[in-house]
Amino acid sequence: MNRLLKILLSIVALVVTLIVAAIVILPLVITPNDFKPEIQTAVKDATGRDITIEGDLELSVFPWLGISTGKITLSNAQGFSAKNFAEIEESNVKVKLLPLLSKELEVSRIVLKGLVLNLAKNKKGVTNWDDLVKKDSSISSADEDDKSKTTSTSPLAALAVGGISIEHAKISWDDLQQGKYTEITDFNFTSGSLAFDQAINIALSLTVVNKEPEISEAINFSTDLFINKQLDNLKLSGFNLESITKGKDIPGESIKVNLLAEIAVDLTQQILNISELKLNTGELMLTANIKGTQIKDKPSFSGPIKINQFNLAKLMQKMSITLPEMQDSKALNKLSASFMLQATASSADINNLLIKLDETTIEGSTQIRNFAKPAIKFNINIDDINVDRYLAKKQVGAKTSTITPASAAAASAGLFPVKTLKGLNANGEISIAKLKINQLKMQGVKLKLNANRGVIKTQQSIKQLYQGAYNGSTTINVRNRTPSIALNERLNKINIKPLLTDLQNEARISGIVNVNAILQGYGNSAKAIKSSLNGNIGFNFNNGVIKGFNLQKIIDNSKALLKGAALPTDNKNDQTVFSIIKGTAKIRQGLVTNNDLYMEASKLRVNGEGTANLATDKLDYKVKAKLLKTVATATEAEKMKGMPIIIKVGGSIAKPTYTLDIASMLLEKNKDKINKKTDELLKKLDDKVGPGVGKLLRGFL
Repeated sequence: MNRLLKILLSIVALVVTLIVAAIVILPLVITPNDFKPEIQTAVKDATGRDITIEGDLELSVFPWLGISTGKITLSNAQGFSAKNFAEIEESNVKVKLLPLLSKELEVSRIVLKGLVLNLAKNKKGVTNWDDLVKKDSSISSADEDDKSKTTSTSPLAALAVGGISIEHAKISWDDLQQGKYTEITDFNFTSGSLAFDQAINIALSLTVVNKEPEISEAINFSTDLFINKQLDNLKLSGFNLESITKGKDIPGESIKVNLLAEIAVDLTQQILNISELKLNTGELMLTANIKGTQIKDKPSFSGPIKINQFNLAKLMQKMSITLPEMQDSKALNKLSASFMLQATASSADINNLLIKLDETTIEGSTQIRNFAKPAIKFNINIDDINVDRYLAKKQVGAKTSTITPASAAAASAGLFPVKTLKGLNANGEISIAKLKINQLKMQGVKLKLNANRGVIKTQQSIKQLYQGAYNGSTTINVRNRTPSIALNERLNKINIKPLLTDLQNEARISGIVNVNAILQGYGNSAKAIKSSLNGNIGFNFNNGVIKGFNLQKIIDNSKALLKGAALPTDNKNDQTVFSIIKGTAKIRQGLVTNNDLYMEASKLRVNGEGTANLATDKLDYKVKAKLLKTVATATEAEKMKGMPIIIKVGGSIAKPTYTLDIASMLLEKNKDKINKKTDELLKKLDDKVGPGVGKLLRGFL
């Protein structure tokens, strides 16, 4: 036993002696600088490039076997600029000697100072490192499978690195094929000791400079990295990324973004967890918890996303997005959103959507299938929204024009985005409990949309619209060379006075109105739609008043008018009370023709006929009014009761003019006498010339 112990002690003493000898002798015997020519030749043979070692090589032996260098440069590939491919001002790498005896590799901190890397791609798409990348075809995929079966742990499991430090590095990327040049400057990277199953502190900072457009981005990143020995589990704890982007083309010339998260990846189970994610831009804060499954084979991600309340108007202003002066200065001051996201590489579902816009709440869901050619489904519910708050301020004294079915059709059809509509594939419904737009108030608004292959169909309804209701449908077809629009609209028992008061700040007509319109037009401009519009309109007003126009007064003054007196001027206090106004109109190629206007009042009966040209905006209309005969009358006006009052309406639809048609009135008054005289003259012609002449002439009259 004593003999064995002596032998072991002798061996240990020998080993120690050898190590001590190596520490003392090797640096004296081996001069690493003597190997510079051999190193340069070996690199030249292997890569075809020149390596220059300007500084001294310093060797250390125990307990670390390592080498330190001064400046080293590696030349560029042939056909590229004279710039060196890579430069290093100083480096230091050491390996612990004793662990090598047990096949373990323990590396001290790897230090690279002043690294310069010039990456480039020529116009043919060849990079200046292609010649350095050689594919090893000797190892087949089957060999790789065999390796994976026999090796349960990573060969790196026996590797320990005391850390990595890259200081003041610079990387340039010159892409001649795309005409882009980018630089990464002030690149600094540090890490703690690299070891498995324990935290590795990582810190990175760099600045990216882009010349076209002129933009710079400063990035700072830090995290604690956890990796297991099998390299299939990874965690990033305390993930912190900060970016500051500057440039003349950047809204506000500067954007700061901060991203925080906890990230875990399990490659065996193909699971990704991103928890406590916070994205902060200063004006906007987004939080989320996202889980990914099948991340290698068929990635799918799900989780809640929330955007905290922020001032949208202020954010848009900071992003140099000019907003018109809105009717409400506090509009867009409050916006928040939350939803549940379910997404794959080609689809996304948004459920439990909740948006708060100022005082409006929006809820619903939406689905998008096939991002390449999106098919969209949606169901949106809005509680109460005042659209006028977000519209531009009106000019003082400006009035909103009256909306008719024809004008609405023309306005909505102005310049269809044909390409967009042809690709639109959407199906859904929007419901609004209360809506105010252009001062009009309505409740129970519903819009159903079905768009596919260039045909866009909508069904819209309003349950409560000024004591009445509205129903309609619209079809826009952009499949053909010339787009078309078709409308089927119905207004039922609408109280027109409050509607016009809200719309135009005044109402010159009151009553309960019913309107139905079936219209169709072609073209891709308002003018084309008006010129091609065809269809039919029917309307009736009940129990109403027309202000500023008094037919009774005109008839009462008819005798004076016949003697040359002027038509009485409009008086705001004048009005015509009626029990019914009704009629129909046909529209052909933009020309509206009405031949059956009928109006009833207590002492009046009115008929009207004429045209309105939507393309030229011209009116050509005639109104004929008569007093009813009554038993108890003795006034001068009563003597004129048999003569109608005829008024010509001309000018434009926007600004009509009214003139008294005296000639037609006289002709109408004496119509019976004229017909009687005509009959007598024609009879005399028959007697003198011959039978049938009078009948022939009557055909020309």
